[in-house]
Amino acid sequence: MKIVVTVKQVPDPNSNLTLEADNTLSREKEVVLDPGDECGVEEGLQLKEAHGGEVILVSMGPERAKDAIRKGLSMGADRGVLITDPQLAGADALITARALAAAIKLESPDLVICATESYDGSTGMVPPMLAELLGVPQLTVAKKVEVDGSTVKVHRQIGLGDLGIERGEPAETIEGLTDAETRKAGAVIEDDGTAVDRIIQVLVEAKVV
Repeated sequence: MKIVVTVKQVPDPNSNLTLEADNTLSREKEVVLDPGDECGVEEGLQLKEAHGGEVILVSMGPERAKDAIRKGLSMGADRGVLITDPQLAGADALITARALAAAIKLESPDLVICATESYDGSTGMVPPMLAELLGVPQLTVAKKVEVDGSTVKVHRQIGLGDLGIERGEPAETIEGLTDAETRKAGAVIEDDGTAVDRIIQVLVEAKVV
């Protein structure tokens, strides 16, 4: 089983962070492997231990980002790939996803593991973009991953309210999901002097206020 884990070097969350002139986080001080990515590496290693194979780390960043890969290798990963080019400095989420996807396609992995979001960017946009570019399904907010042959089962971390479960009640297994109802067209309220009252009425009927 070949598992790719995307990793990123970020400013140390425990250091005194400062901003550059362009309002981006300074990366001149201590930098570390993103804490969320550490969890991803650990999950990959547990799957490798259970099913065999290898864990490959893929990262994009400057040369010094090799230190983040070395951290993952010290945890037990097998190989690391660093995508680095001065022209990629300041890349947005889409460019980052495209660069990562190009490198990951060369590996032809069975599974790709990403953290929910990076500590420094905190957009959470790269994983879904990466899934789209790779043409694979995205299983989000994973708390635990199980693999049975070609089937991947993900235990998700979601709020009890999303399941209609009150605090203190036992959680139940989700047996299936159905599509939500198609959103109905909204109404346009023109300001003819009574707009405020009509808006309040709509909100009350919708039980928003």
